[in-house]
Amino acid sequence: MTESQSSFAKKRLAVILAGGIAGVIVGLAGVYGIATLTRNAGGDKACRPAVELAEKLAPLARGEVAAVNVAKSPLRVPNLAFQDAIGKPLSLQHWQGRTVLLNLWATWCIPCRKEMPALDALERQLGGPGFEVVAVNIDTRDLDKPKAWLKDVGVEKLNYYADPTARAFQDLKAVGRAFGMPTTLLIDPQGCEIGTIAGPAEWASGDAIKLIKAALGQ
Repeated sequence: MTESQSSFAKKRLAVILAGGIAGVIVGLAGVYGIATLTRNAGGDKACRPAVELAEKLAPLARGEVAAVNVAKSPLRVPNLAFQDAIGKPLSLQHWQGRTVLLNLWATWCIPCRKEMPALDALERQLGGPGFEVVAVNIDTRDLDKPKAWLKDVGVEKLNYYADPTARAFQDLKAVGRAFGMPTTLLIDPQGCEIGTIAGPAEWASGDAIKLIKAALGQ
């Protein structure tokens, strides 16, 4: 191989390696989301107390709520936008100063149908000035169906919230907190993640009540 051929081969190898590295970065961004990579780099310092609380709650993530993943690093939950029963625009910031159990659900989600009465019971028992179960419907078609669906499953205490664009799910997915339905987050009064669960849970169980009460300092 001549000197010029050797030089060309080295340059070609460098280009291939650079392309491969770029491909890996793009792949990671596609799977986890650019926002996730950025947030995980340092996290929101203001959310460190939520992580400390999560560590204390970890032993209570058992039984019916064993699937709850307590926060390991500071994460401020995106200021999700949705609307109330009469179409008034709202966002998570509306609950600043209150602990929230945020739940995303849809009428086509079979596990959601089983879970919703338990969420309703949790709101009935612990809902108040310092805590609310905020269940947000993300159906994008037949917008009258969700209200009828809730009535059909016997929901009485939960306030109705909806995001007919389903953008809330995508925003949570971008920070690695939404993988399917239902998706539920326990959020502290500063809007920081305490815990997350993918899939349903028995929120009216003794295990769940103990977990939520501990999060409320009760």
